[in-house]
Amino acid sequence: MELKEFYYDLPEELIAQVPIKNRDESRLMVLDRKTQSIKHRIFKDIIQYLQPGDCLVRNNTKVIPARLYGKKETGANVEFVLLKNIEGDIWEVMCRPGNKLHVGAKVIFGDGLLKAEILETIKDAGTRKVKFTYNGIFNEILDKIGLMPLPPYIHEELKEKDRYQTVYAKYEGSAAAPTAGLHFTDDLLRKLEENGIKIANVTLHVGIGTFRPVKEKNIEDHHMHTEHYYIKKEDADKINEAKLSGKRVIAVGTTSCRTLETIADEKTGLVKESEGDTGIYIYPGYTFKCIDGLVTNFHLPESTLLMLVSALAGKDYIMKAYKEAVDKKYRFFSFGDAMLIL
Repeated sequence: MELKEFYYDLPEELIAQVPIKNRDESRLMVLDRKTQSIKHRIFKDIIQYLQPGDCLVRNNTKVIPARLYGKKETGANVEFVLLKNIEGDIWEVMCRPGNKLHVGAKVIFGDGLLKAEILETIKDAGTRKVKFTYNGIFNEILDKIGLMPLPPYIHEELKEKDRYQTVYAKYEGSAAAPTAGLHFTDDLLRKLEENGIKIANVTLHVGIGTFRPVKEKNIEDHHMHTEHYYIKKEDADKINEAKLSGKRVIAVGTTSCRTLETIADEKTGLVKESEGDTGIYIYPGYTFKCIDGLVTNFHLPESTLLMLVSALAGKDYIMKAYKEAVDKKYRFFSFGDAMLIL
């Protein structure tokens, strides 16, 4: 398939710059794959579409203040975005300006609270393996001097850091939020559980690669970035219980979806406790093994995430829904409205 098949025209004013006041009052577009219908609801109405015994699978990763501004020893300004913890104090980072940071170069952040040395060039000119040195606790230093790594299409300052976290964020390690989960409140989650909906967790640390554009004309030639995941036995058991009893497994976000589809058994769709890295690339033609539905936001034109939802619901159906979302002035991307695909 060609990349241009996943293009749609989006007026810039529909790109949400700030989160809505109440998380669960964003709009919700509901797609029913059997009837090919499109309905327009409010997010908290999701409770009407889930049945007792269904299992909602969410990603409980926590975004770290991964954007750092510092200076080289020469005084030149440098920007780091932490991508992945390799081991100990060694990280994979995206650097700007990338072509100016060579092996051995040293960078100082926060008036010396944090220092970094370039160890190796990875993959492309802007990515480096670096070693940090500091006194104290790394995450506490990040909280002091780091900024939330908001996507490049958000130009407004985020006034409340916790609005780029899900209410259930637990394990630190992401450079971007699993944004489909931003719509849930503690109260809505409690009501879902009271209605008999099972809630399971996976952890996938979202990399900044989720924003990297597809450049190949043929989408099959695109190479996916990898992200680290793990799932506990208690959560795998909840998912398997739903599948074995004929209930639905509904992923909250493409990150949860990618994790489940990575670890699911080819024949049964069952999952087990596991940990690893996934570079799974889901596009039309893919056969889903585990999930039966998806909660997701509206994705960038020509993005791998738009390809994933097209694989689940069908490209023509998705592109029709996106056109309707534009016509009805839905809010798009990270702080935007949501879609439920069943």
